[in-house]
Amino acid sequence: MNLLIDMGNTRIKWAIDNNGQLIVGQALVNQQLNRQQLIDLWGKLIKPQAIGLSCVSANPLLTLVQSVILELWPENEIIFVKAQSRAFGIVNAYQYPEKLGTDRWLGLVAARQNYAIPACIVDCGTAITVDLLAADGTHQGGFISPGLTLMKRALAQGTDALPFNQAHYPVAPADFTEAAIYAGTLCSAVGLIAQVLKNQTKTMQLILTGGDAELIAQQLTLPLVLDADLVLKGLAIVLRDQS
Repeated sequence: MNLLIDMGNTRIKWAIDNNGQLIVGQALVNQQLNRQQLIDLWGKLIKPQAIGLSCVSANPLLTLVQSVILELWPENEIIFVKAQSRAFGIVNAYQYPEKLGTDRWLGLVAARQNYAIPACIVDCGTAITVDLLAADGTHQGGFISPGLTLMKRALAQGTDALPFNQAHYPVAPADFTEAAIYAGTLCSAVGLIAQVLKNQTKTMQLILTGGDAELIAQQLTLPLVLDADLVLKGLAIVLRDQS
């Protein structure tokens, strides 16, 4: 059994890989996370054979997670996954391959092994990332945009009159500000994805993951696959190879 941990900007997702069967645990909200919560969750697990961790940017909770792992399984080494220039059938497009976000790299790895390619992988999280994967496994680069909540916060923080609101409204021309912001930010995300695909010369399998994936998918008129666990699936593939 391997323990998989995906530390994002908003949530920590985790799963166990039990001989190829992925069992996804309860996602943890970063702002609410505490030491006892992790001990209560992971202390019930049998000792993992390997522990793989993906962490985007300088996550302030990384030290906490590491200390809990050390307390529970002092003999286990944590395998920190980083993007590579070429591995698992993927050729990284980045000039400096290690600069590609680990979550994006793992999404490419999982898409390569689980879906038909060419593919367009969209992670709808704190940031919206779009990555293009050719039929031969060559990463063709990508796009990064603020996520839905980040767009709303930017409007609220950058203006005096526009409020921050997480309520849902119809996606239509609105007659009050909160609904207009909701529709505008959602249409921005949808428009990004549609424009990227429109500019491709070949039909691509569209794969959506991340916290807002289902919400954005509802507004797209394109064939797509929703896979909430895409990054964890990629992490499982990488860890099986290294352990």
